[in-house]
Amino acid sequence: MPERTPETHVIDYRAAEHLLAAHDPQGAVKLLDPVISAHPENTAARLLRARAFFHAAQLRSAELEFQLVLEREPDNAFAHFALGRTLQRANRPEEATRHLRLAAALDPRPDFVEAARFGDTGPGDAA
Repeated sequence: MPERTPETHVIDYRAAEHLLAAHDPQGAVKLLDPVISAHPENTAARLLRARAFFHAAQLRSAELEFQLVLEREPDNAFAHFALGRTLQRANRPEEATRHLRLAAALDPRPDFVEAARFGDTGPGDAA
């Protein structure tokens, strides 16, 4: 395999974006792994890999990647939203609600606010 350079990492990152858009999340992960190995501080690559894990239904891997992004960028509304969705799929609704509400508080986009369900009283609570 030819030596990887910063330029080839950028090409791999862009190709991974296209693979994810083309519904090939596993292909995206394969391209991103060496990028992240070479640049572990690259939050954008980690966020893209987390999304790929999510779409590949590798929920634990997605959760860990989203958490790492949030350790570095605690105000990243999208990472909170995506982690919330990941936790929902993992049947952990209480944890999910916390992140979905943080996402909506950080960025009141309509989809974030709707997912946060601020008007709901929560499981088991009487209205």
